[in-house]
Amino acid sequence: MKNIIEDFKLNRLDNPCFAKTALVTFKQNGKEKSWEIVESHDSVAILIYHKDRDSFVLVKQFRPAVYNRGGDGITVEMCAGIIDKDKSLEQIAKEEIEEECGYSVQIDSIERITKVLSAVGTSGSTQIIYYAEVDDSMKISEGGGVDDEQIEVIEVPISEAKSFMYDESIGKTVGLMFAFMWWFEKKKKI
Repeated sequence: MKNIIEDFKLNRLDNPCFAKTALVTFKQNGKEKSWEIVESHDSVAILIYHKDRDSFVLVKQFRPAVYNRGGDGITVEMCAGIIDKDKSLEQIAKEEIEEECGYSVQIDSIERITKVLSAVGTSGSTQIIYYAEVDDSMKISEGGGVDDEQIEVIEVPISEAKSFMYDESIGKTVGLMFAFMWWFEKKKKI
């Protein structure tokens, strides 16, 4: 993945579109407290299993917040998207699979795994994790996202997935780790 980052700097956020900062004040057990939070959208994420290639279909992309913490900012994640449309969660998941990974799946084949909290210390947003299976006949495009997203579609063979999970040189999300563990417990044991 070509990744040339230049002129990276933090700026004040004047008119936020996707996240808003706030200072929450409250009393806890009679004591005045405050906490800085970020109000952000909830999201869906989909663990995609490719039946023909016995592999997980994932996305690799640049994340500025990760870059800001050091390293190259590249993460490997499940296909995902924010919940910002007046559509069912499954419809949003279906659209994200098409946009990011290039596969067309039927809504009724998308299986809900669970809902988790993410970024509990700052936003408390939720992520609903789904599972979908694809095969070569379902491929409709190369994926890569929309609106100038730079998403690389990658595959991790099942035979390498457990070592992938513990490879600290790969930036990955907790949700992805959980989804892999779910798959090994519920779908296949190796």
